[in-house]
Amino acid sequence: MATRSSIRGTPPPACTRAYLEGRLSEQDLDGFRQEKSRAPHALSSYPHPRLMPEFWQFPTVSMGLGPLNAIWQAQNNKYLTNRGIVDRSESHVWAFLGDGEMDEVESRGALQWATNEKLDNLTFVINCNLQRLDGPVRGNGKIIQELESFFRGAGWNVIKVIWGREWDDLLARDNGALVRVMNETPDGDYQTYKAEDGAYVRENFFGRDPEALKLVEGFSDEQIWNLKRGGHDYRKIYAAFKAAVEHTGQPTVILAKTIKGYGLGKSFEGRNATHQMKKLTLDNLKQFRDELRIPITDAQLEENPYLPPFYHPGENDPAIQYLQERRRELGGYLPERRTKYVDLNLPEASAYDVVKRGSGKQEIATTMAFARLLKDLLRTPGLGERIVPIIPDEARTFGMDAYFPTAKIYNPNGQHYTSVDRELLLAYKESEKGQIVHVGINEAGAFAAFTAAGTSYSTHGEPLIPVYVFYSMFGFQRTGDGMWAAGDQMARGFIVGATAGRTTLTGEGLQHADGHSPLLASTNPAVVAYDPAYGYELGHIVRAGLERMYGGQHPDPNVMYYLTVYNEPHVQPAEPEGLDVDGLLRGIYKLKDATIGGPKAQLLASGVAVPWALEAQELLAKDWGVAADVWSVTSWNELRRDGLAADEHNFLNPTKQPQVPYVWQKLSGSEGPFVAVSDYMHAVPDQIRAWVPGEFATLGADGFGFSDTRAAARRFFKIDGPSIVVRTLQSLARRGQVDPAYVLQAIDKYKLHDVTAGTTGTAGGES
Repeated sequence: MATRSSIRGTPPPACTRAYLEGRLSEQDLDGFRQEKSRAPHALSSYPHPRLMPEFWQFPTVSMGLGPLNAIWQAQNNKYLTNRGIVDRSESHVWAFLGDGEMDEVESRGALQWATNEKLDNLTFVINCNLQRLDGPVRGNGKIIQELESFFRGAGWNVIKVIWGREWDDLLARDNGALVRVMNETPDGDYQTYKAEDGAYVRENFFGRDPEALKLVEGFSDEQIWNLKRGGHDYRKIYAAFKAAVEHTGQPTVILAKTIKGYGLGKSFEGRNATHQMKKLTLDNLKQFRDELRIPITDAQLEENPYLPPFYHPGENDPAIQYLQERRRELGGYLPERRTKYVDLNLPEASAYDVVKRGSGKQEIATTMAFARLLKDLLRTPGLGERIVPIIPDEARTFGMDAYFPTAKIYNPNGQHYTSVDRELLLAYKESEKGQIVHVGINEAGAFAAFTAAGTSYSTHGEPLIPVYVFYSMFGFQRTGDGMWAAGDQMARGFIVGATAGRTTLTGEGLQHADGHSPLLASTNPAVVAYDPAYGYELGHIVRAGLERMYGGQHPDPNVMYYLTVYNEPHVQPAEPEGLDVDGLLRGIYKLKDATIGGPKAQLLASGVAVPWALEAQELLAKDWGVAADVWSVTSWNELRRDGLAADEHNFLNPTKQPQVPYVWQKLSGSEGPFVAVSDYMHAVPDQIRAWVPGEFATLGADGFGFSDTRAAARRFFKIDGPSIVVRTLQSLARRGQVDPAYVLQAIDKYKLHDVTAGTTGTAGGES
């Protein structure tokens, strides 16, 4: 047994087991929660695959995500099997959870999905110690019965492990009195019993009924105290696990009644404060040693109670030999993260032609441009079958109903009904071999599906490329915690925030007006975020993403690409000759030079705001004689990361040649003030302020969204073409390069105080 109590805490049981297996050393265990100061001999505080990339498979930190992710991991295992990618019919997913954790909405919210999918390869084991961190889960009730009814109602197979075998004789002799006492005793009392002693249990539990009390007349207080709960009876746990694995047609939940702090002695067992009790006293240590029969002497413990010795019985010990033999027979150690996977055939450049050549005279939104690109990628041999489109409903909104007839919607039960739209070209079609994961109105479940697919390269050695498309407002804002877990688990794939921006979907009102998702994306180190304006930009970004994730050359392939796409149609231009692809991918490139001479300015815009900047360029030239260059900023976030990295290098290497941030390199030779705009908050373009080589002004859509026309919304937020003009003139006036009177004249000319006077055409239109 490997054990140590110190101010730093105790390594998780999986780590102590790995120590016994010879996978971790004493140095590693001593480095618990000292990941930098003890590196490379260190252990992360919780199971974090990104921090221990050869050890942990799944992160288990945010309560509620474990149950949700387990359901979709089991679903993904069936998906791989049914689609013929790899046979995982013998695999089984186990989720070990707490009864308090089941209060999380995510813990219970997808149970019906597991039943519908007949996930008999899934077992929840819920440790019912009746406690949250602060007190009972249901002090006046019975959490096991509550969970049983909930799971049975959701269609699960339920196995309860409540009483240890020491109770068997009592229950056999019971005339009903003992069972009645058990059923009438609330959980709060059961917790209290284990914080007291055998005499207390005799009086306050068995003493509730004279007939129940007679059953223990010959029992000593010690015998009563040793009546175990079922979760601590290894024979009954084994029987429950065996029954769960053998059950077919339904997912299974095992409800095991336990004691919090079991084996740590009366000062720990059943106490509300157990979670905050960080140290074992010398007496605690000795009691714990005796309970587990560890051959460590009193003298060894007394030498340093805060750093007791590790114990390993030796490689020749029969238990260790049995342990190693079983792991060999089962195919390897657990946990163990593997990264070898089947190679992918990445598409040729021609696969991106559909967005490279533009849309001709047709006006299409970038959402539709992306849908067309994805449709061609799905047809690519060697790659297309590995793409997993994930949609939380509204595929038709995003133009993805075009995939229904060919890729089909995955349903392990097939389709046993006649579709109402069967006569349509894009009819709804389900199949047990379907490729599309359509989860309904369920963003949390959709992201759990993304995580399972995006980590298949590691869990199964079979890469899948999830492409999760959703309303941008309901991505990072609603399921950001799931995205952090995915980043921890090193998922790879594409997250596509459709109907992006604060003013492109204004008919839907406040909650659909996304003005901040790039900021939320910037907080996740595993997310590479882009705000492209045109289809050809999307093509280069997607190609670079695939190369980074599965090209085998990038030092950090474990990333998720976040792409904002819009629902506002306009003509998609063909890719220009001599396109600065490096700049596009790194975050900024010059889109259009000024068309006249005169005072100079630089307009920086991203996404749907690029047409506004182009309109402003024309107005500045025509009405005010100002020459403005227009830059497409494909990623404010990546430019900021590059700037921070350069600052960090220069901070630590003052005598070396300083690194120059990329945005400074691109803009340093440009004349005039810099004016930046996007369909997001000011804080989005403000991310690069520190590295812009000159006066920098931003326009943004701060505040709540609302329902109105796009033109009116943009006029209200002062981000439309004329607003860019006025902001540019203000900057030039301060520099003495234009007449200050121009500013007031422009405000009056474009009626900036009048929301109803919003421009039309390129920058306007109805939502």
